[in-house]
Amino acid sequence: VPVIKRNLDAMAALKLNVFHWHLSDDQGFRIESKKFPRLQEMGSDGRYFTQQQVREVIDYARDRGIRIVPEFDMPGHTTAWFVGYPTLASAPGPYTIERKWGIFDPAMDPTKEELYPFLDTLIGEMAALFPDEYFHIGGDEVNGKQWDASPTIQAFMREHGLKDNHDLQAYFNQRVLMIVQGHGKKMIGWDEVLHPGLPKDIVIHSWRGQKSLADAARQGYMGILSYGYYLDHIRPASFHYANDPLEGATADLTDAEKTRILGGEACMWTEYVSPENVDSRIWPRTAAIAERFWSPQAVKDFDSMYRRLEVVSHKLDWIGVTHRTSYPLMLERLTDGGPTEPLRKLADLLEPVKFYERGQSGDYTSRTPLNRLVDTARPESHAARKFAKLVEDFAANRDEIRNKLAMWRDISVALVPAMRQASLLQEAVPLAEDVSALAATGLEAMDYLERGEAAPKAWVDHQNELLTRTEKPRAALLIMIVPSIRKLVEMAGDGGQ
Repeated sequence: VPVIKRNLDAMAALKLNVFHWHLSDDQGFRIESKKFPRLQEMGSDGRYFTQQQVREVIDYARDRGIRIVPEFDMPGHTTAWFVGYPTLASAPGPYTIERKWGIFDPAMDPTKEELYPFLDTLIGEMAALFPDEYFHIGGDEVNGKQWDASPTIQAFMREHGLKDNHDLQAYFNQRVLMIVQGHGKKMIGWDEVLHPGLPKDIVIHSWRGQKSLADAARQGYMGILSYGYYLDHIRPASFHYANDPLEGATADLTDAEKTRILGGEACMWTEYVSPENVDSRIWPRTAAIAERFWSPQAVKDFDSMYRRLEVVSHKLDWIGVTHRTSYPLMLERLTDGGPTEPLRKLADLLEPVKFYERGQSGDYTSRTPLNRLVDTARPESHAARKFAKLVEDFAANRDEIRNKLAMWRDISVALVPAMRQASLLQEAVPLAEDVSALAATGLEAMDYLERGEAAPKAWVDHQNELLTRTEKPRAALLIMIVPSIRKLVEMAGDGGQ
């Protein structure tokens, strides 16, 4: 609750006025149900919000002008539901809470008539708890494997003329829509729920891009865009700032169709965050997204945005957000109480891997400690971004470039021995060594440039091998000065031309 409250404070400061609260997934059912207590008692490991806590958060948000829209994902992403209520599923149990991340087979059985009274009671209970007019049913990423394997479900589909799983999910959505509306709410669903058979008074929430948003608007549906604003993809603020709900496929909509685009949403999925580092994954980049939502499309001066973002980032400290204050504390833990400044110089040049690459190893579960350097490094390296700007205007910034390169070249001297002694940092030793090697390459490139001679082809080829190697991730981290060093090498090879 304290994590949510401080982020609500930050939202209010940046004019973000809707908090979409995703409360159930395969890994847990995170809210108390008094009607069906086995949902949280068996499906959450005891980690859930009580209804009293929810009311407290709703009141706190309301005082700050923020609405809260709950989401209960269905019919997929429901493994945790089935731990306590296995008869809701499309295949027999028993079920256990899912510990890993991804798309899983379990899904509700839309053909079971007893499912709908259950959902009516649960949705009614939650609709009474959350006062907002909207209710999100999820609806994403149903792979249909349980449905395909069930003779009973296949017979139902043939009997009702449902030609595929998309039709079956539309049948389910129509039944759920009647329940949601019966409790006085408007239904939102991820863009997979879009189907010609659904009434036009639902909202399509697009995570797959402007095309699905445009398709929905042309068919008469209201829509929200989240594509381009996924914070857990670890993209820079400039990427999010460049993305607009009414560009690309939506730009060709008529004026009437454009009015159906309600807005956008920044998503922070929490597979790889903890209360300790979640603020750093949300802020300050979300301030740039907030400005995009409230600004004309033509407002896209990235340099201006970054200058102002730095000011806002400091102001968020005063609100209580921990995106900056947690950083030195996490560095201190990694060094086991030793000096943090050498490690900070390295960490400032790193970013976590992008999109969902981190989970491709299959090593992560919901119980994996998030205490590594990748969990500490911030989503965007402002040190690397500023260095890239210096290199762009090389002639005017030679001294500053050289000073930074000399500092980074010497990183490994003091840092590597200490890293070898710290269990959590041993995996990152090659990163420190690579940064030093890259900086040395940059200094050699500057020497060629300042002598006014072209670097030999053999030297350029050798440095390109280093650059190719160091642009690949290590310890789930990327060295963000690689492109700038590459540019210096290219300039040296061309003789500064």
